[in-house]
Amino acid sequence: MKKIIVTSLLFLVAMTACESDFLDTVPKTSVAEDAAYSTPGKIVAQVNNLYGQIQNASFYGGRFIIFNEQRADEFGQNDGNAATGSAVWNQNVSSTNDFVNKVWSVGYTAINASNILISKLNTTTVVSETLAKNYTAEAKFIRAFCYFSLIQTYSKPYNLDKNGLGLPLRLTPITSSGYNDLARSSIDAIYTQILKDLDEAEKDLPESYTTALLNVSRANKSTAIALKTRVYLVQGDYQKAVAESQKIVSPGAPFQYTAGNLTHKLESNFTTIFGGSYTGSEAVFSIPFANSITETPASQSALAFNYLGQPILFLTTAGISSNPALNSSSDTRSSLISTNAAKQKVLKKFSITTAPFRDYVPVIRYAEILLNYAEAAANTDDLNTATALLKAVRNRSDPSYVFPDTDIDTKTALLNTIMTERRIELLGEGFRLMDLQRKLQKLPSKIGSIGTAPLVLITSSNYIWPIPSGEISTNKLMVPNP
Repeated sequence: MKKIIVTSLLFLVAMTACESDFLDTVPKTSVAEDAAYSTPGKIVAQVNNLYGQIQNASFYGGRFIIFNEQRADEFGQNDGNAATGSAVWNQNVSSTNDFVNKVWSVGYTAINASNILISKLNTTTVVSETLAKNYTAEAKFIRAFCYFSLIQTYSKPYNLDKNGLGLPLRLTPITSSGYNDLARSSIDAIYTQILKDLDEAEKDLPESYTTALLNVSRANKSTAIALKTRVYLVQGDYQKAVAESQKIVSPGAPFQYTAGNLTHKLESNFTTIFGGSYTGSEAVFSIPFANSITETPASQSALAFNYLGQPILFLTTAGISSNPALNSSSDTRSSLISTNAAKQKVLKKFSITTAPFRDYVPVIRYAEILLNYAEAAANTDDLNTATALLKAVRNRSDPSYVFPDTDIDTKTALLNTIMTERRIELLGEGFRLMDLQRKLQKLPSKIGSIGTAPLVLITSSNYIWPIPSGEISTNKLMVPNP
């Protein structure tokens, strides 16, 4: 009998009695495929497994965010060891690189797990129709999330060549060997599927769950909408980015969103977000780590280890760390930057520097949504709304700050200021590479302790990662990146 892997996130199993559907799930290493969906608890284990997949240390459990920052220009590299991603920082990875293969593998494993669950829920009578729709919507969110992460990593930017080579679009479950061969769909086709999944997920996801932890660790309607604002921004579809943003951002200050027992708004104190209060109002979607060593990233994958404990990465003087906002005592964001014994600036957003490393990973914050909205509004000539949103983000961390007129009095100036604010606000959270690539900008050269990483032009083959050797060897229809 076919076997499938079943892993369960312990934080979802250890909730209060009001979440009884998530209490009786016993984590398994492997179970018979038919039996894996035979009870409500076992189906829940499959739902939990989806979140466990993206919690993988090679993905959003830590390493994927580090890779994105290494490839961008805010950080220098201290360690030349291959295990720390020195080749990633040096823009010199090959198709055989272990990291290149792992990110692809983890992403597609999560996609296949989503496909299996969607297929099983389509015919199940074990849970109610409403609950089946809820779980299916979560699977579609995870599938969209993974495809969005992979398409940006292994394919050209959407705005450069949307008809170019995208990814193999796998929408049917694979539970046995012999189904590896699948040609690459276009970049546009992948984005179309991402948005289709998110639209359908939004429709059937709940507005909220019964606990703050579940509200930030499981997808709900606002999670799907928030991710759509990011996708539309990458596509440059600003009208739709505005429309999605307006679903979860109130028309005027104080900007917020309330549904059920869920409220999203900016935390009044920026440092609270990274001070151990991981389920506050600003957390839209996060990767949590429970009190279990099995759910704790290895040191080299942990954000705190890379940014602060070792550190593997330090803030370059040519990057955003030299901005006055991050060097002013009046801006609370400056308190999350310090100078180490080597006189390097280091990021302190993630501060658990000794094992176990259990800083939650912020995947979507409300501040990002406001900045997404601000950029989209400015591009649609609604400069007043864009300015108000920008000020909300800046004045949360520095209430006394007043933007000079020259920073906001024209559309071009305002857009530049919003992009600078993104660099300040989202520093170290994995956004810089995405922002450079969606704007079709070069990846600047940068200096680290291990030397100088070269400038990468948008026309260079290493502007994106190569298709992994593992995929090329098993998929006869796979065409490598040129």
